[in-house]
Amino acid sequence: MGLFKFGCFLWVCVVGLLGLGILCGVRAGDIVHDDDRAPKKPGCENDFVLVKVQTWINGQEGREFVGVGARFGTTIVSKEKNANYSLLTLSNPRDCCSPPKTKLEGDVIMVERGNCKFTTKANVAQDAGASAVLIINNEQELYKMVCEPDETDLDIHIPAVMLPKDAGVSLENMLLNNTSVSVQLYSPRRPVVDIAEVFLWLMAVCTILIASYWSAWSAREAAIEHDKLLKDASDEIEDTKGRSFGGVVEISVTLAILFVVVASCFLVLLYKLMSDWFIELLVVLFGIGGAEGLQTCLVAILSRVFKSAGQSFVKLPFLGAVSHLTLAVTPLCIAFAAVWALYRNVSFAWIGQDILGIALIVTVLQIVRLPNLKLANIAAKLSLNVATVLLSCAFLYDIFWVFVSKYIFHESVMIVVARGDKSGEDGIPMLLKIPRMFDPWGGYCIIGFGDILLPGLLVAFSLRYDWLAKKTLRAGYFLWAIFAYGLGLLVTYVALNLMDGHGQPALLYIVPFTLGTFLMLGLKRGDLKILWTRGEPERPCMHYQLHANEAEE
Repeated sequence: MGLFKFGCFLWVCVVGLLGLGILCGVRAGDIVHDDDRAPKKPGCENDFVLVKVQTWINGQEGREFVGVGARFGTTIVSKEKNANYSLLTLSNPRDCCSPPKTKLEGDVIMVERGNCKFTTKANVAQDAGASAVLIINNEQELYKMVCEPDETDLDIHIPAVMLPKDAGVSLENMLLNNTSVSVQLYSPRRPVVDIAEVFLWLMAVCTILIASYWSAWSAREAAIEHDKLLKDASDEIEDTKGRSFGGVVEISVTLAILFVVVASCFLVLLYKLMSDWFIELLVVLFGIGGAEGLQTCLVAILSRVFKSAGQSFVKLPFLGAVSHLTLAVTPLCIAFAAVWALYRNVSFAWIGQDILGIALIVTVLQIVRLPNLKLANIAAKLSLNVATVLLSCAFLYDIFWVFVSKYIFHESVMIVVARGDKSGEDGIPMLLKIPRMFDPWGGYCIIGFGDILLPGLLVAFSLRYDWLAKKTLRAGYFLWAIFAYGLGLLVTYVALNLMDGHGQPALLYIVPFTLGTFLMLGLKRGDLKILWTRGEPERPCMHYQLHANEAEE
């Protein structure tokens, strides 16, 4: 498996997924605290919150369902210990548009949606003595119950909660098959900060650190090898002119701009074709890329220990020369990816997804460098002008598909694709994620590959430049770059929490911090011209010196 071909394959696989914003979500839907499309007015001014409906069957704890509270009615308690146990009663008539035939005496009444307004159902249930009303939707989605424009000064003092259709079917079966069904209604608050966010931050920063040092180490080894080649013989130098190095995928300014177009088209394709079969296809592609990335990382590490196995090769059809170490590691990596794909829906599958994802990101950051420089400059493959174009385009791309797209598609395309709202599954696998540990609603904190890959290209370049320029950590650019990335990611989390958990375009915050810091620091130190045009410090030409010495002799 050629590294160059693998790099191209990885780039194609992730190009449409780069720039996915950070998102902390729950499967039942986000907790929405406000909605400008449903303005508040007296008697109809509640925030929309998710509500847990815990059932008790004949005194034994049963299933738990999730609904959404209405804009009207009393607020729902946040702690389970403060929630009252109330008998659940099926409304008769079922729509509760007219008074029930029996008094309810503090029961929670379950009614069907339709035939009259939500507020009418709540008023009828309240007049009949109900302590709360559960309105069953005629679809699987949760619907926000609001007041009509002509309704003012409502006096509804019982909570109203909407449940999805399948929850209503389950509750009705419980009522028909058991003598007593009670429910508790409460809406626990999410913690301001979950420790999962800290671990995800560390995961992203450490991934870039590892990839940067690997990339810089490889660049330095290539530079040393090149200098040795120049010192050995001038004839060999002439033979190497124009030779390309297949281990690096080089990206130009044109390709950086084209990325946004291709990524946008791929994102819309995902949005339109999001379904179970399409998610399965993405799982297969991610499994292939993840297995190859894991194999590349393991071979690079183990070849330092098992040098003989890494340096002995065998020729295989279609694959060419493959080391014995690669032959030993590849089946294990394929098996790991296959096991993850088969059991990706279990609670701990996120560990396997993160391992494959990190290996994929590290490998891509190792082989994708910008732009194309000739043999004499193979040690550094990025100039600041290309990085500026790429990150600026990604900055606009992220903002458009998270915020602006909702005005065109009536929902945020990026967030819908990331969560897999239309597929019925946990979303696309091209994400790093960690389960929220202290959130009563569960869910995951996730970050898209692009929020690590794109800034990671700039951070990795900074370390390669520092090493080639023989700069110390304090005098170089790498320390500032990695600090700026970490700070930008931290600001993203702050914005995420201030926005009540709504998905945020991480590059909106990361790009100004990383790219802005790099540009200002380069300008202050007088290196901006070299960084912008060459992408590497000036190095003496050994070929020129060799011929000069020969002429003097």
